[in-house]
Amino acid sequence: MLFAAIQDVFIAGDLLWYHIQANKKCCAPDIMVVFGRLKGYRGSYVQCQEGNIAPQVVFEILSPSNNKEEMDMKRDFYEKYGVEEYYLYDPETNNLQGWTRANKSLVAIAKINGWTSPRLKIRFVLTTTLEIYRPDGRLFLTPVEIDLERQLEKQKREEAEEQLELERQRYQELLRQLKGRGIEL
Repeated sequence: MLFAAIQDVFIAGDLLWYHIQANKKCCAPDIMVVFGRLKGYRGSYVQCQEGNIAPQVVFEILSPSNNKEEMDMKRDFYEKYGVEEYYLYDPETNNLQGWTRANKSLVAIAKINGWTSPRLKIRFVLTTTLEIYRPDGRLFLTPVEIDLERQLEKQKREEAEEQLELERQRYQELLRQLKGRGIEL
């Protein structure tokens, strides 16, 4: 939701990214963020058809099926085709690695814990899990936390509506009592 209102930030997950059209060499980042490209459906991200703008930020989340060779090939692809920031997270070990572009290379971020993404302005903190903080310092919520927050908001709305209905009934009762005493409002 960080860039939801910004029309020229395209964010996608598991979308094939081709550097040039009809090239067999492609990559499918778990998440890619592309500044300067409009939101909207794409069957794949073909960089040469997108103003030659490479995704600036890429995230990969390791799964048991990933291997070192595959991840090294992905990092090489990202380095070759212009990614500015690359983050690799292993949820099993709670290990986060990151790289930023320096000239034509992706260079490892030495101190990733507490690191703020230059492009996204989000901060990464490793505790017992990976916590990600918004530019305003608030923690991004997990889907479970978002759902719980929505449920609480719904419960508060329902309670407020019930309270309003009770007040309406009390008001109507007071009007009946006044009318019964001959007082009209």
